[in-house]
Amino acid sequence: MTDAVLRKSIYLNAKRETVWDYLTQPDRLAEWFHRPECPLEQGSKLEMFGTESGDLLIWGTVTVTRAPEYLEYSFTVKPMGDAVSTVKWTLTQVAGGTQLSLEHEGLPQGAEAFGLILALDKGWDDHIARMRDAIHELVAS
Repeated sequence: MTDAVLRKSIYLNAKRETVWDYLTQPDRLAEWFHRPECPLEQGSKLEMFGTESGDLLIWGTVTVTRAPEYLEYSFTVKPMGDAVSTVKWTLTQVAGGTQLSLEHEGLPQGAEAFGLILALDKGWDDHIARMRDAIHELVAS
């Protein structure tokens, strides 16, 4: 069996620096994902809180930041138990904007974990769609 890795890629009508802010700055992250208490910087703890509940939802460590091209952090949510996965964001400048790619690896494996993988897959789709809407609304204004 192959390891389950979630991969997503979208194109955004925005400069890489703008997209980078949406991946690392608390106010921008809160528009599409969850709000951390501080910017995501290499070596810092990753703690994402529900924008409405205020509950800690995601935790880990920011392992690599190369603004505005690459961000990597460890990622755990309560349904994963003790498992730690890795989220990697790559921002590529393209004519007219940015290609944003996500790779989420190290997920729990096996049939018993498939429900979690489906939930994370759908969750990333929903969050990325909200990011696209927020960025394109900002650019249009």
